Amino acid sequence: MEAKKETPKKKPEQRPEKGSKIGGKVAVIRIRNIAKSDGKIRDTLMKLKLHKSHTCSVFEGTDCIVGMINKAKDYVTYGEIDEETLKMLIDKRGKKDKEGKMREFHLSPPKGGFERKGIKHSFTQGGALGYRGKKINDLIKKML
Repeated sequence: MEAKKETPKKKPEQRPEKGSKIGGKVAVIRIRNIAKSDGKIRDTLMKLKLHKSHTCSVFEGTDCIVGMINKAKDYVTYGEIDEETLKMLIDKRGKKDKEGKMREFHLSPPKGGFERKGIKHSFTQGGALGYRGKKINDLIKKML
């Protein structure tokens, strides 16, 4: 009889830590329209309270939120918001929802427009979409 070979147990696939890139408060701004997009992306944007273009939502940078943002990264821009910009955002555009929390902020299009390549390219390529880090504060100030 042959000895049965034991196959080594596979470890569960380790995803990179999502929370390592984003810490603290995260501002998410919807840039593009979702007319011809996938239903899963529409649901994700609705869960992020981004119902219209130029709408901003502020969340804690948890793994769950970062996962949803990564799913909708082709329609939104996001980054870490500082306290000064958050206070300015609440003072100028803050509206409370039924629970008394500040959830979404309706902004105007940015003065001077978006980046050079527009809203169809990522921020690293010179466009407006995706992760922009601390530079999200500059965009929010242009949109207030």
